[in-house]
Amino acid sequence: MTLLTSSISKTLTAAALACTFGAPTFAQETTEEAPVETTTEAPAETQPESVFNMGEEVDENGDPVAPEPQEPQPGQQYLSQVFGDWALRCLKVEEGKDPCQMYQLLNDADGNSVAEIAIVVLPGSGQAVAGATIVAPLETLLTEQLTLRVDGGQARRFPFNFCNAGGCVTRLGLTEQDVALFRRGAEATLRMVPAAAPDQEVTVTMSLSGFTAAYNAAAE
Repeated sequence: MTLLTSSISKTLTAAALACTFGAPTFAQETTEEAPVETTTEAPAETQPESVFNMGEEVDENGDPVAPEPQEPQPGQQYLSQVFGDWALRCLKVEEGKDPCQMYQLLNDADGNSVAEIAIVVLPGSGQAVAGATIVAPLETLLTEQLTLRVDGGQARRFPFNFCNAGGCVTRLGLTEQDVALFRRGAEATLRMVPAAAPDQEVTVTMSLSGFTAAYNAAAE
């Protein structure tokens, strides 16, 4: 920093001396001026569209008007409705009724998004009337499995099925009794253990607010 400051100081001093005592002799000699090049803007029809601002629609108060939502295309997922803390996500299909699932992002005690859960209603009359897919963070200690508890009741433990780039996945089968417990409950907790700290645990909360309405909508 000292060398740079010294260099700048010398440069400014030399410039000041030049202004005081006059420029060198060769700078006073007249030379033939080079021709000045002039440019003209290209015609509008040859300019790219990106240079033109298309503006935006505003209301009488000058606030931007939200664009009309576009219809989802076949194969695209879209948000259908929100019930309390549950979202109903559906998949657009070419024919028939769009299949939907319940979804919630799960946070830890500090409000950080740690996991997510999606629940689908299963057809038929098997033991499991619904299926839940829970995605936990990578580097979760898989041997400790995942523990689910509703309103401080009896805990149940589930193994992880696999891990991919999105996280570690466990799939739960939910019986009629499980669904009834969710309908009556206020919240559920999911416990997992990080691989980097096996002596600790992470607990996330699953809100059951809006569960019944979301489940009924998914079952229609």
